[in-house]
Amino acid sequence: MTSIKKNTCHDSVYINAAKIFQGIHNKKPKDRMLVRYGDESVSPMLTLKDEYSQRLSYELAFSALKYQDLLEEILLDSHVYPCHSIPDELTSLLLVMLYDLQDREFEARVISDEEEPIGEVREIENFLWRFRIKLAAALARCRIKYDALSIEYFLPETIRKHEQRASALPLCAWINTLKTSLQDVFSDLKSKGFTQVESVSDFKGYTYCLDQHCHNVLFFPSSLKDELLNLDLFADCRLLLQDKSRSLAVHSVQALLSTDDDVIMAHLRSHLTVAHMAALRNHSTSTVFVCGVKTSAKAAELGDLFSHMGCKSMC
Repeated sequence: MTSIKKNTCHDSVYINAAKIFQGIHNKKPKDRMLVRYGDESVSPMLTLKDEYSQRLSYELAFSALKYQDLLEEILLDSHVYPCHSIPDELTSLLLVMLYDLQDREFEARVISDEEEPIGEVREIENFLWRFRIKLAAALARCRIKYDALSIEYFLPETIRKHEQRASALPLCAWINTLKTSLQDVFSDLKSKGFTQVESVSDFKGYTYCLDQHCHNVLFFPSSLKDELLNLDLFADCRLLLQDKSRSLAVHSVQALLSTDDDVIMAHLRSHLTVAHMAALRNHSTSTVFVCGVKTSAKAAELGDLFSHMGCKSMC
């Protein structure tokens, strides 16, 4: 199998990551605000059709949030910020792309010929690339200043230990029976070199096991995350990564319902949870009603996502 390389992020992923980061970044008092993020309003995100791109957008945004202080210090110490050619409204994009640039060790990004370029992304990319040596030097000075072996050491020790434990947990994914069947997924995994084992304690290499509580939920070794997300099964939403607690919730509801019972889901938090509920209700005559969508733009975005996942019995 071929693993995903760090230099294959698409323009649309950067844009969505920046929009997410704009809404969650740490806001400092005005007397300590050296890096400015422009208007607080957040425009609707672009619709990303595959699970990997959606997940990568959130990972980039939250990585930028974790290292916001460090990234700001790199920009200031390198003297590439402030820059009159970069408006405040693009600062979130600047930080997200700076994090990704250092994560791939200041190597150039591979851009697909099929990818449609986004002007703001290419502008920021060219800006960072032009000053990459200054930025790398500023990062090195920060590591020396704080005696940090890597950027992870800039995080508090409790957070580092928590992330180490979290990264060792098995990956949980559910089979989207709106688009495939359990047996087809098992066959596909077998053709990719995966072997089904009895439990997570038997994990070794390319293995997976069935969950004992939810019939359409699988577990994989955490070390295979990037390779799993590069599979067609994940790209076309036949398999979807999600924490087991979310899957357990919809399976618990499903066990209480009759064939013609409708479902109302209020306070929409995760479109994956809604899609999973719809998949479990697919062979019934019920409808899943989704509440809490406040704008027509958000409704259209969710409609595209649900359609891509094969959801039809929803309104």
